[in-house]
Amino acid sequence: MAIPSDITVSSQQTPVRLDRYLICQGLNISRNRIQGLIQSGNITVNGRRSAPSYLVRPGDQVHLRQETGPLKRDRPQAEDLPLEVVFEDGDLMVVNKPAGMVVHPAAGNYSGTLVNALLHHSDQLSDAGDGQRPGILHRLDKDTSGLLLVAKSDQAHAVLARQMGARKITRRYQALAWGLMAAAEGTINAPIGRSAFDRKKMDVSAIRGRNAITHYRVLGEYRIASHLELKLETGRTHQIRVHLKHLGHPIVGDITYGGTGKQVITTFARRDPGSAESILSSIGRQALHAAVLGFIHPVTGKYLEFSSPLPNDIQGLIKTLKAL
Repeated sequence: MAIPSDITVSSQQTPVRLDRYLICQGLNISRNRIQGLIQSGNITVNGRRSAPSYLVRPGDQVHLRQETGPLKRDRPQAEDLPLEVVFEDGDLMVVNKPAGMVVHPAAGNYSGTLVNALLHHSDQLSDAGDGQRPGILHRLDKDTSGLLLVAKSDQAHAVLARQMGARKITRRYQALAWGLMAAAEGTINAPIGRSAFDRKKMDVSAIRGRNAITHYRVLGEYRIASHLELKLETGRTHQIRVHLKHLGHPIVGDITYGGTGKQVITTFARRDPGSAESILSSIGRQALHAAVLGFIHPVTGKYLEFSSPLPNDIQGLIKTLKAL
């Protein structure tokens, strides 16, 4: 922990949620972790249990039980795993994550992650996360391939995180989506939030959602599917996948957001169901790839941009589509 065990809320403090207040004070663990500690009584206000939503007020006494185990988790172990490093210097790395690899350890995935591979590759990674995500600035879904930015120092982490918050990081993806788009290019502006029916999924919601904007451009059309380039203006969880489903063009192979199954066949290949089945059999994951990553170097101030070619499975999918 980076803050003392007892905090007196400043007389200048405006009302803010307890969990958010602790993050602002420098408690370097995830917000979900903080909420769990509050709910378990390891973080108290004025000697009493509180709730994460409690609004702190001037003079409140916040106590953090540092002697308890829940704040401490073992750092992930280094593992000798394949790692494609596209660029590296003393401040950062750009790596090309394969599909099927989880970015950092979490429930059900404590080894075999990108973080495990990074720790084997380098003993110099930022510690600005909660100890389970050294170096990690952003994530890609397990079955999304492509470029990821990694910080090697806390200073670089802080500068790059500010760039992300200010939307100065360039992130362009390529995807294969079912159907033909109504326009050659466009913008999807629809708020995204946690699904009210399945907490593991996201959906478009004006009530629960946060601002989310995705720009798209059609790169190619193949009878029952389109090859798209997508640029993120915001970075919500599953943003591209949710936005394309909302638009009625789910990503090919996306089992979570409508890109597989009978509905795909009846909607996009009713007259030729064999074509859809052939397409789905040619790829075992969502056809989404983080192809371009650009940012201002946190030390030199120079703009850097990197690209990653489409992996073999997506290239094979395009060949299948062209042959239909």
